[in-house]
Amino acid sequence: MLRRFLTALAAVGVLAIGVGPASAITFGQPDGNLHPNVGALLADWDAESPGLDIYCSGTLIAPTVFLTASHCTQGLALGHDIAPHDVWVTFAPTYDEDSTSTAGLFRGTYHTNPLYASGGQSNTYDIATVVLDTSPGRAPAMLPEIGLLSDLKADGSIYAQTFTAVGYGTVRDVKTGGPHAFSFDGIRRYALQSFLSLQKAWLTLNMNPSTGSGGTCYGDSGGPHFLGGVSSNLIVSVTVTGDAMCRATDTTYRIDTPWARDFLEQFPGVNYPE
Repeated sequence: MLRRFLTALAAVGVLAIGVGPASAITFGQPDGNLHPNVGALLADWDAESPGLDIYCSGTLIAPTVFLTASHCTQGLALGHDIAPHDVWVTFAPTYDEDSTSTAGLFRGTYHTNPLYASGGQSNTYDIATVVLDTSPGRAPAMLPEIGLLSDLKADGSIYAQTFTAVGYGTVRDVKTGGPHAFSFDGIRRYALQSFLSLQKAWLTLNMNPSTGSGGTCYGDSGGPHFLGGVSSNLIVSVTVTGDAMCRATDTTYRIDTPWARDFLEQFPGVNYPE
């Protein structure tokens, strides 16, 4: 799937500010219009490329609120000196980074979680939002009940669940070749994953192709993991980091937590189920 940031193991011992373009889903396939509320975060961060470049992925969770990762927005602020209001989002299944047009794009203002990187490795508070100037006019993803993943683990049903990762970014579809196996084409993709483990703030997923799972890679940061198969619209975590070769473990940040709700419900139209 989308590539996570190339430096995803620096900040707070686990995460990092992105310094390169985003990538895409590993061992997945083009998404088409299956997940129209999943988009790419765009900014003019690459001086060698004209126009807006893909930086991260994310999901519409309210009419004008786009959920992504705080290491993405902090990377824009500190790594590339991009003003909060100089970002855009595309929901197109394919984005051409060589385009200099903003037609069909949605401008917004990013908001990094003020608690980001304050909780150590056990809880990095790595979620952020982009509040769009206008609504893209599509149905937002559903937010989970608080503690949903913990309840599923408690009754044992989480082990049989399928998770669907979606994003733009670097692609991997061969098992060997190290970093030379990565490519990038700006296409939104999805991959199916199985459960590995659950911690206080983290959902760890399998993305080993030898066991039938796909996953995320460089540039997929901020993108969603839906609980269920391809047709699911229930987002339960966002992409943060994983192994360097993008073919073993996918470490995602849970949003079925009180602290995720406390941050996200500050924004217009964001409502968790009771």
